[in-house]
Order: sequence, then C-alpha cells, then structure tokens
Amino acid sequence: MREALIVWGGWSGHEPQECAEIIKIMLEEDGFKVYLEHGTEALADPSVHDLSLVVPIMTMSKIEKEEVKNLAAAIESGVGIAGYHGGAGDAFRDSVDYQFIIGGQWVAHPGNIIDYTVNITRPDDPLMEGIADFPYRSEQYYMHVDPSNEVLATTRFTGEHAYWIDGVVMPVVWKRKYGKGRVFYSSLGHQAKEFEVPEMKTIFRRGANWAAR
Repeated sequence: MREALIVWGGWSGHEPQECAEIIKIMLEEDGFKVYLEHGTEALADPSVHDLSLVVPIMTMSKIEKEEVKNLAAAIESGVGIAGYHGGAGDAFRDSVDYQFIIGGQWVAHPGNIIDYTVNITRPDDPLMEGIADFPYRSEQYYMHVDPSNEVLATTRFTGEHAYWIDGVVMPVVWKRKYGKGRVFYSSLGHQAKEFEVPEMKTIFRRGANWAAR
C-alpha cells in the first residue's frame, strides 16, 4: 500500500487543518495509507524515505535544517511531493533548499481575491485530460518560477491591480523532477472551499497520484 504524509500548519488564513482533512480523505479514496502531522518535525524522521508521497500544507512557517535536508534526500531518492497554493508555494520563505524542490515561490497576488482564467497549456498531458480553460475566483498567484518546470496550465495578468505586469503569463500548474522524485504543484486553493471546484480538485488529485511512487 502506498503511504502518504501530510504535514500542516503555518498561517491559519489558508485553513491548513481543514484542507489537510480534505486531502487525507481524497488520498484514502485512492488507496493510500495517510499520516497527518501538525508541524514539520515528522520531516526529519528517517521513515520519510519509505513513503510514496509528502504533502506540505505549511504557509510561511519555518523548517529546520535537518528537516529540509532529510526531506530533500528522500525526494531525491524517489519519494514524491505534491502541494498547492501557499501551503507549498509560500512555505518556508527562508529555505532556498525547499524552494529548489518545489520549483517556485509566491511573491504577490495583486488584487487579492479576483476573477481570472486558468489556461490549460498541455491538454495532451494525462493530468489535464478532459479539462479545458476555466474561470476561477481566488488569489491570482504571481510567482518566481524555475525554468526547468514542465508547465501544464497558466494565467494571464491584466495589469488592473499592478499595471507593470499587464500581459504577463504566469505558470499555475507544473510538474518537475528533483533527483528521482516527482514534484507536483498547483497555485490554486486559497481556502478549503476551493476544493469544491471540480477542475481544481481533479488537477490536484491527479498531480498527487502522479507524484507518488
């Protein structure tokens, strides 16, 4: 049986505990045995190397050096990691080692909660099968991203809330490799209610299963 570890905490505005419970149920439905841990201490445990998947839901917060070192080694050896929104893309701002794993870091969401469009750039990829461009209401994440990411979906900024980024096309969903490990990230999912959006939930669910070994 595949085993997954969800670590949750950090800024409460992203509803980490509620989202962790949603993802736990989702993964259990897909055949995972799921461990739920509050905080990052579990990431330093050697047993992380035996997992199929790690899901961080840790907006901001801090990660200790031995924790990120162990996590990085586990992923490099083949453990998968899947994350979404600030729980993974705005986690551990002072850890460049962690940002290297994820392949991006949040820097802004001009206008805060707004309406925008998610554009599917790789409809041929199994993670995007049957999903067309769709409207979305949430924070439109502006991120600094790794050029080695394999981008599956993007969004275009209008410049309404920050005129100097008018027309900028920003990755929303990507996958990448870190050593032998698979990394999946989606910037969708500000709060738990967004898992009610079929496209958002399907994309994350497929991404998590893809990342898991």
